Amino acid sequence: MWFAIIAQDVAESLEKRLEARPAHLARLEQLQNEGRMLLAGPFPAIESENPGPAGFTGSLIVAEFPSQADAEAWAKADPYVAAGVYESVSIKPFRKVLPAA
Repeated sequence: MWFAIIAQDVAESLEKRLEARPAHLARLEQLQNEGRMLLAGPFPAIESENPGPAGFTGSLIVAEFPSQADAEAWAKADPYVAAGVYESVSIKPFRKVLPAA
């Protein structure tokens, strides 16, 4: 099943994000290589593809996991969690309707 992992950043998270980004992206690339990634990306703090020092306010990952417990375990092991980037993370089952596959 698909799961939406919705994370909210702590204030002033940009420096922590940049430090942990390579390890974070490596895990996302692994999901993508396994065909389990629907989409992933950050929420810019301002209306801009590159918000510069304004940074980001969180992230959204939609990926396939065998169960909610597996999605939660994967999210807890994210390098952004270990680096203190995320203030909170919620995980919800997600049903993809459109676009049709």
